[in-house]
Amino acid sequence: MFLQEKKSPVRRQPKICRTSRYRIAVIIPKFGLVGGGEGFAAEVTERLAADPRYEIHVFANRWRSGSSQITFHKVPIISFPRFLTTASFAYFAGRLIGKMDFDLIHSHDRVFRADLFTMHGIPHRLWVNEVRGKSWLSLFDRVTCWVEKKMVASGGCRLFMPVSRLAGEWFAREFAVLPQQMEVMSPGVALEGFPQDERRAVARLAVRQRFSLAAEVPLVLFVSMNFELKGLAQLLQAMAMLSQEKDVPPCRLLVIGKGNQGKFQKMADSLGIGAEVIFTGIVADGIEEYFLAADAFVILSGFDTFGMVVLEAMAASVPVIVSDRVGAKDLVQEGVNGFVVDREDVGTVKERLRYLLKPGQRDVLGSAARLEAEKHTWDQAAAKLAAIYQSLLKNKADSPAHKIDGMDGDNHG
Repeated sequence: MFLQEKKSPVRRQPKICRTSRYRIAVIIPKFGLVGGGEGFAAEVTERLAADPRYEIHVFANRWRSGSSQITFHKVPIISFPRFLTTASFAYFAGRLIGKMDFDLIHSHDRVFRADLFTMHGIPHRLWVNEVRGKSWLSLFDRVTCWVEKKMVASGGCRLFMPVSRLAGEWFAREFAVLPQQMEVMSPGVALEGFPQDERRAVARLAVRQRFSLAAEVPLVLFVSMNFELKGLAQLLQAMAMLSQEKDVPPCRLLVIGKGNQGKFQKMADSLGIGAEVIFTGIVADGIEEYFLAADAFVILSGFDTFGMVVLEAMAASVPVIVSDRVGAKDLVQEGVNGFVVDREDVGTVKERLRYLLKPGQRDVLGSAARLEAEKHTWDQAAAKLAAIYQSLLKNKADSPAHKIDGMDGDNHG
């Protein structure tokens, strides 16, 4: 296979009495740009860069950073032909890192070697075959699977960190990874974006005025960049069923994001709830205001490794209804701060919505949702990762060869 990493004998190194900071290599193709994994990596890495124990180096093809304490290294990517994308990034990242001396190598993407791997997705084969429903693998898919398999089988990775238990279960299905080799590392949330003081009331009023909604009308929120995959059709069906019940107050559904708006507006019209559904399109700035204005949040994904929008809704004191294929279900306590449902069971979705339309009940669940979100801040995520780093560094220092050999096989210690 093209772009094989080179092999060389492993040279044992004596223990070194360290007086300087630990040098950490962080690998991700895009750092701090749009996307769950990119944002996750930036949030925790920039916090760790402020820790005097660490000297952070980020190996990326593109980046945007709010920290001056990170050293960036440009990793080339061969994007044409497309099948070389994953392998070329892994190869060039390995070559660059192999020329330097690091105490830990932390990858957020598929590469040939690393000490720990944060898994923002699931094994690529399962994603293609079971989530996307394709029965065959393209050349790009096969090469991506090859890189992934080499990392797991012979990449020296000592800890795999899925972002949810769901992601970990899928990973264990594909690879022979022991439970003790995995630790869930969920994302965090910036609580300051979701104030609980009078600013929340101001946001709720502003959003309702924007769409000419009375203050007492319950607002259900749906946020997604893929209406089909995230279950908008099922949510519309549940709301249509709810609208037929005479003892339920009228509510509105606010749909934010990108999808086939025309298709789903026609569906809402055919279900008799067209006037109750509001499409905003993509909200580039200030989306927190919409979370603060909502009374319930629903996402019925066919698959979501985590689902940051769930944690953001909970931070805004909004109870959630999520499908059992959303990784963020880890945070949901049934009937306490939200509900987990089978997305095809539209009747149950309807009943859960009915429950949350009662102000007293949704307020109680919303308060519990906020308390759960407060356990998952970015500062807490960074502190957990720092503890993992320290554990791995201690174990490495106690081993005969405490430096990982270069990722392309050359040891430059």
